[in-house]
Amino acid sequence: MQLHLAVFVSGRGSNFLAILDAIANGKLSAKIAVLISDRSEAGALHIAQQAGVATEVLACREEEKYEHTLRLVLQHRAVNFIVLAGYLRKIPAAIIRAYRGRIINIHPALLPSFGGKGMYGLRVHQAVLDYGCKVSGATVHFVEEEYDTGAPIMQRCVPVRDNDTAETLAARVLQVEHQVLPEALQLFAEERVQVEERRVRIL
Repeated sequence: MQLHLAVFVSGRGSNFLAILDAIANGKLSAKIAVLISDRSEAGALHIAQQAGVATEVLACREEEKYEHTLRLVLQHRAVNFIVLAGYLRKIPAAIIRAYRGRIINIHPALLPSFGGKGMYGLRVHQAVLDYGCKVSGATVHFVEEEYDTGAPIMQRCVPVRDNDTAETLAARVLQVEHQVLPEALQLFAEERVQVEERRVRIL
């Protein structure tokens, strides 16, 4: 499957950069058709512009207009796969239905633990520490209508150390995010992902 990606980012874009690097290094067979952000100040926009990737800022608050504009952008750019790489705005249900099985997210914890609305950034890692977990990690999962409820595709663990802060744990998890997200995308490019109800098998 030739992946024509739309990458959605709200922040600095380190996972977006990891995807770009994987493509440049021949580890990911994909093309980034467009980078979409809901924030005009997102650092990922600068990365995209430097890399010659088309960008769109969709900051409108009105949901119907947001959905309509988003649909037009995806169609215009011939997008066939969506990656949420640190995108904080909820994707409209109609878009999720249109791309079901072709829209994935990276989450900085081992779902189903420490997921859901409001669980992003340092909040996730602080919650892991507060609970006393011995391991954390990253999850690449399918996107469904509710936050962080889609079936996991890949997960990778990191140790939680006794002297960790939310910041140090976040940095360790981010390293594996940068590995696992491009790897998961390549599995789709190679058509090696098989879904049976909630169980995802890698062929």
